[in-house]
Amino acid sequence: MATEEIRYRPIGIIHTCFCDKKDTPIQGVFAKESKGEVVVFPEYSAGLKDIEAFSHIILIYHFHLADGYSLVSKPFLEDEQHGIFAIRHFKRPNPIGLSVVKLERVVGNKLEISEVDIIDGTPLLDIKPFVPQFDNRLKAKSGWLSNPYLDMSKGEPGKHRPE
Repeated sequence: MATEEIRYRPIGIIHTCFCDKKDTPIQGVFAKESKGEVVVFPEYSAGLKDIEAFSHIILIYHFHLADGYSLVSKPFLEDEQHGIFAIRHFKRPNPIGLSVVKLERVVGNKLEISEVDIIDGTPLLDIKPFVPQFDNRLKAKSGWLSNPYLDMSKGEPGKHRPE
């Protein structure tokens, strides 16, 4: 079993208008109009070749404001506690976040994005293209989110994180 420390270096910084956790949308799908910019450090900018052909990208980042973790926590959309690996809370053993965002435009080493749910100044670890043929599963189950009381078709439940 590998237990050695693993280190990553940021490849860029994510900039948004969200400076506080409580004002940040819980999922980009609930924040279609939220905008941001990803600045990829110059030494990694060659890796952006051909990315402009994708409508959406997956950003993998470090939850830099997370302090500690809890293996059981209450998600933002429900009052019942669940295991941390069954929710998308930022208080994780390894504070790594993942967001699917809409790629609006590429200008040099900057990516203009929308549908953003990320706090300003977040260190970017990686970018992957969102490919519907690879990233969607037709018969995927939504676990506890299948609860009829969390019917997401009726508006925008939990648009922003609670305080």
